[in-house]
Amino acid sequence: MLSPKIRKDIYNVYGFVRLADEIVDSFHDYDKETLLRLFEEDYYRAKKDGISLNPILNAFQQTVKAYDIPDELIQSFLKSMKFDLHKNNYATKEEYDAYIYGSADVVGLICLKIFVGGDQSKYDELKDAAMHLGSAFQKVNFLRDLKDDVELLNRSYFPMVDFKSLSDASKNSIIQDIENDFEIAFKNGILKLPIEAKFGVYIAYRYYKKLLKKLKNTPSSKILETRIRVSNPMKINLLARSYVKYKLNII
Repeated sequence: MLSPKIRKDIYNVYGFVRLADEIVDSFHDYDKETLLRLFEEDYYRAKKDGISLNPILNAFQQTVKAYDIPDELIQSFLKSMKFDLHKNNYATKEEYDAYIYGSADVVGLICLKIFVGGDQSKYDELKDAAMHLGSAFQKVNFLRDLKDDVELLNRSYFPMVDFKSLSDASKNSIIQDIENDFEIAFKNGILKLPIEAKFGVYIAYRYYKKLLKKLKNTPSSKILETRIRVSNPMKINLLARSYVKYKLNII
């Protein structure tokens, strides 16, 4: 749903961040810390040499160079991935915000670099909104994946919340925070995106908004027991309605 002009580079970003995330979340029978360290070293070697035999790193370093993506964004992302190796609880809002910045906000900023095609003034204008959208997506993921995070990975991201007995008040506070992120992202960012990116980002926004609505309507105890999903028919409905709005230039 993105323009072919930017689609390949977004694939390249996705491959990089997804592989790093899989290392820390899925490779339980291996030395994750060593694997992540080697992944980071191989990336910087690929960037220096301009080539890698690892196709994911080779593709990503090309995108980094093409759009002059700041290394600070990549380092912040890898820092949050390293947190997942050892850190299970985020006791303060500062810790929580730092993790979300590295794991989600910077991914939004990397994508924004591609969306605006090197236009620094446009990037600066949309930067805050991109971070809010990244935060919203990540917080929805946290709430949706609560059962697996607590039971399988022994993690809890939201500070000062008892996830073994999640209260409605805690859930509603989290959802209100996410809704605020979405509002800022939509008004100050999505509506102003270049045409090459707007429809794809809008579809992702609508999907996550629907997921958040389902979470909002689900009792707290149920969220701890199952993973909330958006059905395939509802996804098709969202796609059709969003496409009509896009073609009518309503968004």
